[in-house]
Amino acid sequence: MGFDRESYHRTKQELADILEKKLGVQVYTESFLADKEQLFCLARDSVGKKLYSAGTGSAERLDLPDPGRKSLVNETLTVFESPLSSANAARLRKKFTHLAPSVIGIHSSAGFGDRLGCATPGHVRALLNSSGESGFFRPVFAQQSTRENLRTGRSSLEVIDDAMWGVMQSGWKDGYGADADHLKTTIEISECLRNGYTFFTIDPGDHVKNVDASLGGTSLDEELELLPWDRLETSWPDLRGRLAGKPLRCGERVFELDESSMAVAAVKYGRAVAHTVEMYRHLLDLSDGKKDSFELEVSVDETESPTTAEEHLYIATELRRLGVEWQSLAPRFPGRFEKGVDYQAEPSLEIESSLNELKQSFISHAAIARHFGPYKISLHSGSDKFLAYPLLSEAAGELVHLKTAGTSYLEALRVTSVKDPGFFRKAHQFAVSRYPEDKASYHVSADLDLASDTLKMDDSELVSVFDSLHDRQILHVTFGSLLNDSELKGRLLEILDSQEEQYYDFLDAHFRKHLEPFMA
Repeated sequence: MGFDRESYHRTKQELADILEKKLGVQVYTESFLADKEQLFCLARDSVGKKLYSAGTGSAERLDLPDPGRKSLVNETLTVFESPLSSANAARLRKKFTHLAPSVIGIHSSAGFGDRLGCATPGHVRALLNSSGESGFFRPVFAQQSTRENLRTGRSSLEVIDDAMWGVMQSGWKDGYGADADHLKTTIEISECLRNGYTFFTIDPGDHVKNVDASLGGTSLDEELELLPWDRLETSWPDLRGRLAGKPLRCGERVFELDESSMAVAAVKYGRAVAHTVEMYRHLLDLSDGKKDSFELEVSVDETESPTTAEEHLYIATELRRLGVEWQSLAPRFPGRFEKGVDYQAEPSLEIESSLNELKQSFISHAAIARHFGPYKISLHSGSDKFLAYPLLSEAAGELVHLKTAGTSYLEALRVTSVKDPGFFRKAHQFAVSRYPEDKASYHVSADLDLASDTLKMDDSELVSVFDSLHDRQILHVTFGSLLNDSELKGRLLEILDSQEEQYYDFLDAHFRKHLEPFMA
């Protein structure tokens, strides 16, 4: 058959007619792809989504490892119905390179975590509908941490497969990244690289020492002696001689590490630097030394105290000396970046004072990133931080990576509050019961006593629950428990499947509020 422009459009229309008029399935019109003598698209029937392909009338099999069944044959086409299997996804990624994750590089980017595996079309819609400069953000559609996968029962490969099917369904052809988020071990790196990830977020948080609170009776000098200087390939006298007391101009800002602040930075982050170097070298070895085949993010955001500019300076200087190349760094910023809600001040500060402190922090970190990179400043727990977005945009420009996770799950629950109030009440009550245990590993401040009593609310009032800090966080951090309850998970996915356009519209509206402040 061979597809020139004319035959492609003719065959595309013929296949669409067969699927919709003869087989009675709903075709995703943006999903069509052609490869040599085969045409592919996605469609859904009463059971779920399927992959369909048309080949020449004499074709006996489909060029997929899991070809499914020959659905219909007419004079010109053989139509195959195939499952959305992992094997088929892998083959399509080889056929169509835009379906495979790729490296984003030093370009503004946004990570769209998807804990349910069905949100990518909504994320695409938000990107396409956002105002401002076209293509401002490069998307990372596949993004989950090992912790999240353990709680949702998904594998790192399933995360990529789900994102890929969403990319195909939406007709997105401009590339996307896949973020193996918050990696702590080389085993996790190996698995994610094998499964096609291109973005690796190293989380050395377990190796960060909270100097102010955790030294106890140990002196700073004693802590310096305990650092793994062999792994850092240096010594305290050498480090002090290289950096202490030497002003460094980064743009309009000048930073200087005196001996005391240098010691604090080394004790706080020295082991984290050593761990990051080992993780990076493992990744580089597995990639056969091809530095341009992946990108690295260094994340020190999940720590007890903010990362000062001087500490950032120490981290960047030492990582660069040790040969690490990275594309983004996530400091711990001042203030409270809690899950699922807007930026909040520390209890001792008014919000305006806290925002000014945050602004100055953004400016300093961005200046250092430009000097040592350039690399991007990554905002973790970045969903719903509407007060922070304009400040980060002004300070860093396009050197921004915005990372979101659970907010898409909240939008899924918002759909149920509108379309199945009874289920939403059940899910909310379940979340309330699980919150005391599930909140342990999250930075949240929701109070169960201030949670909504959904049993006493009218159906039309339920959507207002999503305006409450307490309810948002209670729902946000209990996702793992709900998704491990087969009955609740099954019903949630049924609702989203039957209301997918509503879900995409909610995601579109929600994420445009995240993206547009950076495009102004």
